[in-house]
Amino acid sequence: MALYGASTEYVLHSLLWLVAHPGPVSSLDLADMQGIPAAFMAKLLPRLEKAGILVAVEGLRGGYQLACPAEQVSVLDVVDAVEGRKTLFNCQQIRGRCALFGSTPPGWAERGVCSIHAAMLRAEQTMRAELAQTSLADLAQTVRTKAPPPFWSEAQAWFDARARTRKTGKVRQKKRPVEDKLA
Repeated sequence: MALYGASTEYVLHSLLWLVAHPGPVSSLDLADMQGIPAAFMAKLLPRLEKAGILVAVEGLRGGYQLACPAEQVSVLDVVDAVEGRKTLFNCQQIRGRCALFGSTPPGWAERGVCSIHAAMLRAEQTMRAELAQTSLADLAQTVRTKAPPPFWSEAQAWFDARARTRKTGKVRQKKRPVEDKLA
């Protein structure tokens, strides 16, 4: 089982679009860009707003945009906003349950921090430190160098077309079969 779920991955990808796009982007557009349900995205983005990572811009031309420069937002900030602060390991104090101890483990068996727990804590600290050192700008730069330049122009055009649809007041609807329209 993964420590962090798909929510974190979708949010990080959404934030990369916001790094590349200067204006507000709707949660619907971010969801559509990634092929995920709009309701799923709509429930995640307010967590980032509450954490101060995003700001919501209201109205027909509204949406979400970064609350601060991408260099100031770490991956750890995003993970904690989406997932909450999760620990990597939850020690069950198994060291005190050895069959040889009977119902009362000797003091030496439970003294100090469990060595397994200590190793897991060090691993968690290392992971959190790495996530804290990596910013949205770092991730965006990696993607920018990987994708061919026309891709960014196409993405910008896609978001601009979606924004124009909102500005003109045309509501985006799923296409229904002709029979439904005639009924």
